[in-house]
Amino acid sequence: MSEASVIRWLLQGDPAIRWQVMRDLTHAPGDTVALERSRVASEGWGRALLDRQAPEGSWGGGKDRGWMITMDALALLREMGLDPASEAARRAISLVNANLRWESLGNRPYFDGETEACINGAILAFGSYFGERCDRIVERLLSEQLADGGWNCEAPPSTRSSFNSTIRVLEGLLEYERARGAAIAVTDARLKAQEYLLERRMFRRLTTGEIVDRRWTRFSFPTVWHYDVLRGLDYLRSAGVEPDERAAEAIGIVEARRHQNGRWPMNHLHADRLGFPLETERGRASRWNTMRAMRVLRWYQARPC
Repeated sequence: MSEASVIRWLLQGDPAIRWQVMRDLTHAPGDTVALERSRVASEGWGRALLDRQAPEGSWGGGKDRGWMITMDALALLREMGLDPASEAARRAISLVNANLRWESLGNRPYFDGETEACINGAILAFGSYFGERCDRIVERLLSEQLADGGWNCEAPPSTRSSFNSTIRVLEGLLEYERARGAAIAVTDARLKAQEYLLERRMFRRLTTGEIVDRRWTRFSFPTVWHYDVLRGLDYLRSAGVEPDERAAEAIGIVEARRHQNGRWPMNHLHADRLGFPLETERGRASRWNTMRAMRVLRWYQARPC
């Protein structure tokens, strides 16, 4: 199947898919992309997810799990590309600000973050994206970066970084820099963490060269807190990292996952705390995975010879 036919199929999907295809694959004019993006707030998955927010600001789950489910909802709205300036986004964030607190941490405001790096990385990403100041989170994350370049929710006592924690912090730092401008300490930390991934060829142990987790070679969406090769590569693309040979094997895995119809399947589905169905059939063609894989391959193929 030709690339053009795959793109036509992608453009038959939800607005959250369509506007990113227009921006990253068809390079449509900016006003056309913006118009399509605006539909995320009023149609399809984006509208349905916004409608699930309770008047008290959370996305459900009760007192014990409400913060976690709210985190998943806001992370997904960022990945859908809900316009941060839209009335729907401002209302959703204002409800979170007005009502959600970390009760076990002295009623700390929600966008001041928690104690685990992976949670704080996620909040930093969508908080910065939606225009919230998350300086307290940044200060904490910079102080927690490990010697090998990444982060780990179990440090201390662990002294080794986790791919799962590191990718979330990387995404958060990148969104913070986009929102607030580059800062030497933040940029240095982010570049050091990028090297953590690249030195390990995106999925291998530095010491032995073994694959850390074979599940990382199978792609899912939403990724929630889980790392996989496609997520790591899509971060590098988004950050404008110049591709080098250390990403080549991971790129080969992405290429190998493509089916004969030119589309990428949903290989795996993570446990859904949010209870919000997107693409739910394993083995079937996934617009999310296909769109992300295609833009990653274009990024890598455009590298200097």
